Amino acid sequence: QVQLVESGGGLVQAGGSLRLSCVASGSAFKSYGMAWFRQAPGKEREFVAAISWEGGGTYYGDFVQGRFTITRDNAKNTLYLQMNTLKPEDTAVYYCAASDSGPYLYTTRAQYDYWGQGTQVTVSS
Repeated sequence: QVQLVESGGGLVQAGGSLRLSCVASGSAFKSYGMAWFRQAPGKEREFVAAISWEGGGTYYGDFVQGRFTITRDNAKNTLYLQMNTLKPEDTAVYYCAASDSGPYLYTTRAQYDYWGQGTQVTVSS
């Protein structure tokens, strides 16, 4: 089992940047596929980005359009999401998630087994 704690959210103006972090407990972090999801008020939780075990594979939601980068540091048990050129529509609670389903990239909520509590990102216009 793994526990996930996100940080790095906050208030930023449109066009600005934020870097989210997610620290995982336990020694098996490198065995989990990791991802970021987000949920805006009144909307479904949606996929943002995923990264494979060793970080060699990544996949992004269509709306990212090159603005976000997902990375991981297995030595530090940490997942990152660098977000640039933020837009007001990026406002949401951002969650990190871990999957122990295998060495692939997963994009649906059902494929993730562990979730953090979320960090709020607010982008003002």
